[in-house]
Amino acid sequence: MSGNGNELRVGVIGLGWAGQRHLEAYDALPGARVVALAGLEEAVREELAAQHGIERQVARWEELLDLDDLDAVSVAVPTFLHAPIAIAALERGMHVLCEKPIARNGEEADAMVAVARAAGRVLDVAFNHRQRGDIQQLKAAIDAGRLGRPYYAKAWWLRRTGIPTLGSWFTQSELAGGGPLVDIGIHVLDYALFLLGNPDVRAVSASTYDLLATAGFGSSPDANKTGATSARKFDVEDLASVFMRLAGGGTLLIEASWAAHRSAVDEFGVTLYGTDGGAELIVDDVAPVGSLRIFGDDDGAPVATRLRVKPGRGHVAVVEQFVAKIRSGDWQGHDGSAAASLARVVDACYRSAAEEREIRLDRA
Repeated sequence: MSGNGNELRVGVIGLGWAGQRHLEAYDALPGARVVALAGLEEAVREELAAQHGIERQVARWEELLDLDDLDAVSVAVPTFLHAPIAIAALERGMHVLCEKPIARNGEEADAMVAVARAAGRVLDVAFNHRQRGDIQQLKAAIDAGRLGRPYYAKAWWLRRTGIPTLGSWFTQSELAGGGPLVDIGIHVLDYALFLLGNPDVRAVSASTYDLLATAGFGSSPDANKTGATSARKFDVEDLASVFMRLAGGGTLLIEASWAAHRSAVDEFGVTLYGTDGGAELIVDDVAPVGSLRIFGDDDGAPVATRLRVKPGRGHVAVVEQFVAKIRSGDWQGHDGSAAASLARVVDACYRSAAEEREIRLDRA
């Protein structure tokens, strides 16, 4: 095993945007090297292998996992493949870094966690948004007490025309697990709970809509989406809104949309209210840094402070932390359970929307 100071040998499965970010991140990290690449698009695979100096490249993930000298794999493929690939890799003794969401649902996620624990291997999930510089700086301000005790938060990621290619795996619930809530909303849920100190979600009340997508509005102008098929299927939501009750009495509102009659600019962010102050982060068009303000009170007068923010390190930080966990030798607790808990929250949200009632997670 290469986790004791020798070079960590890694395989990357998936050739899309996320897979390419993983390749770049490993390139930037001393002591870890991608030695195998898997993906179905032959021309893209050959180009990436040459660009990153990768020794072996294969079409199918099963072929990559059959290689006998890999320490770890990155899984950056459609969501319905996360569980089968991760489980197979863990059972072969490999550590796994999986793209978000961890799986299509909580049942699959829990199965992945159970195998990671049984195998004694690291299972990590790539939540690169919490590694943004603005999110990290806001977290530092909260930890420094500038907001007092945060008790109310609203977080969102909203797109006007952001439906991934109609007929792709993204728009089919059987393959993706859901629409924008599980696709981009999972980032929002992760960074919001991270900022709040990771309280448990006790109950959810959700509504989902597909009114625009089914009427033909909202398809993404991005022609680079992968996974299109001949199907013209859309059976997921295009907008989700969720009210969450948190342990300790706090409240979190989540909004996620692929389609909405709003500004054409892709926007995400968070608003927080605390006992001693508030904060607002707004990021337009997935900019490297957003507009971050802290609100306070100076002897009865309102004070707003705009913080200067440096860009974060995104997937570089994600991969760096994954490798550090492996090298630590203390793998207990690094089993994907935090990401699995988010999957169960999303399951409860979809159930709440379907049944038109609040769902308590301690009774779900």
